[in-house]
Amino acid sequence: MELILASTSPYRRELLSRLKIPFEVTSPLVDETPLPDEMPEQTAFRLAIAKAQAVAAQHPDALIIGSDQVATLDGMQLGKPHTHENATRQLRTMRGKTVTFHTALCLYNSRSGNTQAQVVPFKVSFRNLSDAEIEGYLQKEQPYNCAGSAKAEGLGIALIEKMTGDDPNALIGLPLIALVDMLKHEGVSVF
Repeated sequence: MELILASTSPYRRELLSRLKIPFEVTSPLVDETPLPDEMPEQTAFRLAIAKAQAVAAQHPDALIIGSDQVATLDGMQLGKPHTHENATRQLRTMRGKTVTFHTALCLYNSRSGNTQAQVVPFKVSFRNLSDAEIEGYLQKEQPYNCAGSAKAEGLGIALIEKMTGDDPNALIGLPLIALVDMLKHEGVSVF
Protein backbone atom coordinates (compact mmCIF):
# COMPACT_ATOMS: atom_id res chain seq x y z
CA MET A 1 0.00 0.00 0.00
CA GLU A 2 1.50 3.32 -1.03
CA LEU A 3 1.84 6.34 1.27
CA ILE A 4 0.69 9.68 -0.17
CA LEU A 5 1.24 13.16 1.25
CA ALA A 6 -1.67 15.31 0.08
CA SER A 7 0.17 18.61 0.28
CA THR A 8 2.25 21.01 -1.78
CA SER A 9 4.09 22.27 1.31
CA PRO A 10 7.86 21.80 1.11
CA TYR A 11 7.93 21.97 4.93
CA ARG A 12 5.56 19.02 5.31
CA ARG A 13 7.48 17.07 2.67
CA GLU A 14 10.74 17.64 4.57
CA LEU A 15 9.16 16.62 7.88
CA LEU A 16 7.67 13.42 6.46
CA SER A 17 11.02 12.48 4.89
CA ARG A 18 12.47 12.37 8.44
CA LEU A 19 10.53 9.14 9.04
CA LYS A 20 12.58 7.47 6.28
CA ILE A 21 9.63 5.70 4.69
CA PRO A 22 8.89 6.04 0.97
CA PHE A 23 6.02 8.34 -0.02
CA GLU A 24 4.59 10.20 -2.99
CA VAL A 25 3.34 13.78 -3.03
CA THR A 26 0.04 14.83 -4.61
CA SER A 27 -1.56 18.26 -4.63
CA PRO A 28 -5.07 18.30 -3.16
CA LEU A 29 -7.49 20.74 -4.74
CA VAL A 30 -9.41 21.99 -1.70
CA ASP A 31 -11.02 25.36 -0.99
CA GLU A 32 -9.44 26.45 2.30
CA THR A 33 -12.01 29.16 3.11
CA PRO A 34 -13.31 28.82 6.67
CA LEU A 35 -17.03 28.15 6.99
CA PRO A 36 -19.22 30.78 8.71
CA ASP A 37 -18.99 30.52 12.53
CA GLU A 38 -16.43 27.70 12.27
CA MET A 39 -13.90 27.60 15.11
CA PRO A 40 -10.25 27.67 13.94
CA GLU A 41 -9.48 24.16 15.18
CA GLN A 42 -12.62 22.92 13.38
CA THR A 43 -11.42 24.56 10.16
CA ALA A 44 -8.03 22.85 10.41
CA PHE A 45 -9.65 19.48 11.26
CA ARG A 46 -12.14 19.67 8.37
CA LEU A 47 -9.48 20.73 5.86
CA ALA A 48 -6.99 18.02 6.87
CA ILE A 49 -9.65 15.37 6.21
CA ALA A 50 -10.80 17.08 2.99
CA LYS A 51 -7.23 17.22 1.65
CA ALA A 52 -6.65 13.52 2.32
CA GLN A 53 -9.97 12.49 0.78
CA ALA A 54 -9.53 14.82 -2.21
CA VAL A 55 -6.78 12.63 -3.68
CA ALA A 56 -8.34 9.25 -2.77
CA ALA A 57 -9.90 8.73 -6.22
CA GLN A 58 -6.45 8.88 -7.85
CA HIS A 59 -5.01 6.56 -5.18
CA PRO A 60 -7.62 3.88 -4.34
CA ASP A 61 -5.13 1.65 -2.48
CA ALA A 62 -3.16 4.09 -0.33
CA LEU A 63 -2.67 5.65 3.05
CA ILE A 64 -3.15 9.36 2.47
CA ILE A 65 -1.88 12.07 4.80
CA GLY A 66 -3.72 15.38 4.96
CA SER A 67 -2.74 18.26 7.20
CA ASP A 68 -3.81 21.83 7.75
CA GLN A 69 -2.79 24.56 10.15
CA VAL A 70 -4.68 27.55 11.50
CA ALA A 71 -3.05 30.08 13.82
CA THR A 72 -5.13 32.07 16.30
CA LEU A 73 -4.56 35.06 18.54
CA ASP A 74 -7.28 35.98 21.03
CA GLY A 75 -9.75 33.86 19.03
CA MET A 76 -8.93 35.64 15.77
CA GLN A 77 -7.67 33.50 12.88
CA LEU A 78 -4.26 34.42 11.41
CA GLY A 79 -3.74 33.22 7.87
CA LYS A 80 -0.78 33.37 5.52
CA PRO A 81 0.10 37.04 5.05
CA HIS A 82 1.10 36.80 1.34
CA THR A 83 2.46 40.41 1.42
CA HIS A 84 5.03 42.38 3.36
CA GLU A 85 2.38 44.80 4.62
CA ASN A 86 0.17 42.02 5.98
CA ALA A 87 3.15 40.28 7.61
CA THR A 88 4.18 43.54 9.29
CA ARG A 89 0.65 44.00 10.61
CA GLN A 90 0.48 40.40 11.87
CA LEU A 91 3.81 40.54 13.69
CA ARG A 92 2.99 43.88 15.29
CA THR A 93 -0.29 42.41 16.56
CA MET A 94 1.46 39.27 17.87
CA ARG A 95 4.38 40.91 19.68
CA GLY A 96 4.37 40.20 23.40
CA LYS A 97 1.44 37.79 22.99
CA THR A 98 0.82 34.06 22.68
CA VAL A 99 -0.45 32.53 19.44
CA THR A 100 -1.94 29.04 19.24
CA PHE A 101 -1.17 27.02 16.12
CA HIS A 102 -3.86 24.37 15.54
CA THR A 103 -2.32 21.71 13.30
CA ALA A 104 -4.74 19.04 12.14
CA LEU A 105 -3.60 15.68 10.85
CA CYS A 106 -5.56 13.03 8.97
CA LEU A 107 -4.49 9.57 7.85
CA TYR A 108 -7.04 8.19 5.42
CA ASN A 109 -7.01 4.60 4.19
CA SER A 110 -8.53 4.86 0.72
CA ARG A 111 -9.03 1.07 0.50
CA SER A 112 -10.97 0.61 3.76
CA GLY A 113 -12.26 4.16 4.27
CA ASN A 114 -10.76 4.22 7.76
CA THR A 115 -10.11 7.80 8.85
CA GLN A 116 -7.90 8.82 11.76
CA ALA A 117 -7.76 12.55 12.51
CA GLN A 118 -6.84 14.87 15.33
CA VAL A 119 -5.76 18.44 16.06
CA VAL A 120 -2.41 19.02 17.77
CA PRO A 121 -2.21 22.50 19.34
CA PHE A 122 1.08 24.29 19.86
CA LYS A 123 1.47 27.62 21.68
CA VAL A 124 4.09 30.20 20.76
CA SER A 125 4.82 33.24 22.91
CA PHE A 126 6.40 36.07 20.92
CA ARG A 127 8.99 38.53 22.15
CA ASN A 128 7.95 42.16 22.49
CA LEU A 129 9.64 43.15 19.24
CA SER A 130 10.34 46.66 18.03
CA ASP A 131 9.15 47.83 14.62
CA ALA A 132 12.80 47.80 13.48
CA GLU A 133 13.25 44.17 14.59
CA ILE A 134 10.08 43.14 12.76
CA GLU A 135 11.22 44.92 9.60
CA GLY A 136 14.70 43.36 9.85
CA TYR A 137 13.21 39.90 10.22
CA LEU A 138 10.85 40.33 7.27
CA GLN A 139 13.64 41.64 5.03
CA LYS A 140 15.79 38.58 5.78
CA GLU A 141 13.19 35.79 5.97
CA GLN A 142 10.19 36.90 3.85
CA PRO A 143 7.80 34.36 5.48
CA TYR A 144 4.80 35.38 3.41
CA ASN A 145 3.54 31.81 2.91
CA CYS A 146 3.58 30.92 6.63
CA ALA A 147 0.55 31.26 8.90
CA GLY A 148 1.29 34.01 11.39
CA SER A 149 4.30 35.31 9.42
CA ALA A 150 6.76 33.41 11.61
CA LYS A 151 8.95 30.63 10.22
CA ALA A 152 10.16 28.89 13.38
CA GLU A 153 12.38 26.47 11.43
CA GLY A 154 14.36 29.47 10.19
CA LEU A 155 15.22 32.92 11.52
CA GLY A 156 11.70 33.15 12.97
CA ILE A 157 12.99 31.29 16.02
CA ALA A 158 14.51 34.64 17.10
CA LEU A 159 10.99 36.12 17.35
CA ILE A 160 9.96 33.53 19.92
CA GLU A 161 10.23 33.82 23.68
CA LYS A 162 8.71 30.45 24.58
CA MET A 163 7.02 27.44 22.96
CA THR A 164 4.63 24.98 24.58
CA GLY A 165 3.24 21.79 23.10
CA ASP A 166 3.55 18.05 22.71
CA ASP A 167 5.16 17.95 19.26
CA PRO A 168 7.41 20.73 17.89
CA ASN A 169 6.84 19.35 14.38
CA ALA A 170 3.20 20.44 14.68
CA LEU A 171 4.38 24.04 14.64
CA ILE A 172 6.08 23.49 11.28
CA GLY A 173 2.96 21.80 9.90
CA LEU A 174 3.01 18.02 10.35
CA PRO A 175 2.67 16.41 13.82
CA LEU A 176 5.01 13.45 13.42
CA ILE A 177 4.41 11.96 16.88
CA ALA A 178 0.69 11.58 16.13
CA LEU A 179 1.43 10.40 12.59
CA VAL A 180 3.69 7.57 13.81
CA ASP A 181 0.82 6.34 16.03
CA MET A 182 -1.69 6.58 13.16
CA LEU A 183 0.62 4.68 10.81
CA LYS A 184 1.11 1.99 13.45
CA HIS A 185 -2.69 1.54 13.67
CA GLU A 186 -2.61 0.87 9.91
CA GLY A 187 0.18 -1.70 10.28
CA VAL A 188 2.99 0.58 9.08
CA SER A 189 6.14 0.74 11.20
CA VAL A 190 8.82 3.37 10.73
CA PHE A 191 11.48 0.90 11.91
